[in-house]
Amino acid sequence: MDHTQNMAAFLAKISLAGLPPEVVHKAKLCLLDYIANVYGSLELEAVAGAIAYVRSLGGPPAATVLGGGFKTDLHHAAFLNGTTAEAIEAQDGLRFGGNHPGTAVIPAALAVAEDRGQGGAAVIEAIVAGYEAANRPAAAMHPWHTLSGFLPTGTCGTFGAAAAAARLTGADAAGMLNALGCAGYLAPVSMAEQLMGGYTVKIVQGGQAALAGLMAAGLARAGITGDRQVFEGSDLKGGFTQITTKVEPKFEKLTEGLGEHYTISDIYFKPYTACRHTHGAAQATLELLREQPVDPAEIEAVEVATYGMASVAVCKGVKAGDTIVNAQFSIPYVVAVCLLDGALGPKQLTERRMNDPALLALAQKVTVRMDEELNRVYPERTSSRVEIELTGGGRRVRQVDIPKGDPRDPMEAADLADKVRQFAGDRDRANTERIIAMILDLETLVDIRELTPLI
Repeated sequence: MDHTQNMAAFLAKISLAGLPPEVVHKAKLCLLDYIANVYGSLELEAVAGAIAYVRSLGGPPAATVLGGGFKTDLHHAAFLNGTTAEAIEAQDGLRFGGNHPGTAVIPAALAVAEDRGQGGAAVIEAIVAGYEAANRPAAAMHPWHTLSGFLPTGTCGTFGAAAAAARLTGADAAGMLNALGCAGYLAPVSMAEQLMGGYTVKIVQGGQAALAGLMAAGLARAGITGDRQVFEGSDLKGGFTQITTKVEPKFEKLTEGLGEHYTISDIYFKPYTACRHTHGAAQATLELLREQPVDPAEIEAVEVATYGMASVAVCKGVKAGDTIVNAQFSIPYVVAVCLLDGALGPKQLTERRMNDPALLALAQKVTVRMDEELNRVYPERTSSRVEIELTGGGRRVRQVDIPKGDPRDPMEAADLADKVRQFAGDRDRANTERIIAMILDLETLVDIRELTPLI
């Protein structure tokens, strides 16, 4: 098996001129979405704490902490920019891999490009390369990597960040191979239990992957070598995909269609600030409200029927003292806040909003169950059905089979521009519009340092 070597050779040759126009466009949309998520996270107390800690460390002003108003060293800038992109839980994702590549790949790419004064075309190449390197191992192990206790955004994201950095620094096939090999050694454990327990360290998984990926690419550039079969492993059975999943990996996913199909094309975007498994329920609830308002005082009970993975991952309720991570992964919280606020954005996921007793009480009325019929069509469809029981016997029902943002019901450039505007809050609108325009015309940008100080 030469999957790692074949991938490294391909990644090293990615060029803007050879990319399909739709892939170039998708890379720009991923960057646009990334900026929205950075802005959306900046009001969170957990994010403020992470930024304050890194700022206290000092460091040479090599790269911008986006939205933070200062620069720091390359690695810590990428760490914070990955953390802020992850924290609000509205980041892009790959349904076939369970990972969120943008929170690891893009901060690494921007940090290196800013440090070296590279342009938008090089950033696009790095993003596409990074998404391939992050998504393919995630897909080879999905869903068993997560069920084995790992979060693929952190683990697989390290390969993506390393590939992006190596591409920007001109690595050849051998250099890219060593960058990937080193990434497999430095990748964080990214314990899924931290997420399931609601611990806020979960928000750093993209940032930690970005930092580790930058280190891997830097070490490879300095002559440090890594496993040449890091993905598939050798007869020793020590390859990354072999030791981080409880079942035999689907090795063919590592290089299947390489160069013909770019995995960035499969990326979904999130209109809502919560785990993707909650989005069917959120969308169904909001559609019911748009159809006819519901008085929360008249709600007797809400039942959400969904597929098995969602019923396991996001079925838990919330209580006073829980964290934003608990709320982001709770259908009861998501449905309750949608019913009260008629929205699910950054304002609905702050620590302040979570302390509302009326919201917590309404969340207690929401139950989640696994529906055999909906589970049977997963993962082709990620269906959820919301049934609201009202006083006097009234009943409201809505089912969503393909939540908004999926490539089959996509968020386009206009949708993502609106997401940037919404998540930017009261920031200067003219500056926000300039950022949006620059990203949508990214390939013409001569120096990424024209963009990063604006964010």
